[in-house]
Amino acid sequence: MGVVSLSPVLSCLSEEWADARCRGVHSAHAYILVYDICCFDSFEYIKTIRQQILQTRMIETPIIIVGNKRDLQSGRVIPRRNVSNLVKRSWKCVYVECSAKYNWHVLLLFRELLQSMGCARCKHVHAAIRFQGALRRDRCSLM
Repeated sequence: MGVVSLSPVLSCLSEEWADARCRGVHSAHAYILVYDICCFDSFEYIKTIRQQILQTRMIETPIIIVGNKRDLQSGRVIPRRNVSNLVKRSWKCVYVECSAKYNWHVLLLFRELLQSMGCARCKHVHAAIRFQGALRRDRCSLM
């Protein structure tokens, strides 16, 4: 399995972001930026995307930073405490670590998403009911 370089992606990021047809990114109500805790380049990539979001958006939009592959703790390249402090204190964003493979903290991520968007009516409904069936492959759709 070959390693994919992020350099070409980063160099054309500004051009892609400027494109008004960029799949609704400009009109999003919130952003979830996911990086691989075992890959330093993926964290650098979300830093770049976050900066582009801040430069482009005129209104404050919630950004949630997600460290994925929590099940692979031994391969972590940046200590969790360092990332958490940067994201929460400096960036003023929500930080969640999860494992998509084992479904660890995925519901927590959705709850944080709803809370960051100010979904008042959703706060009073138990998470298990709110997300009932949401994790089935044919029901959940995020862009």
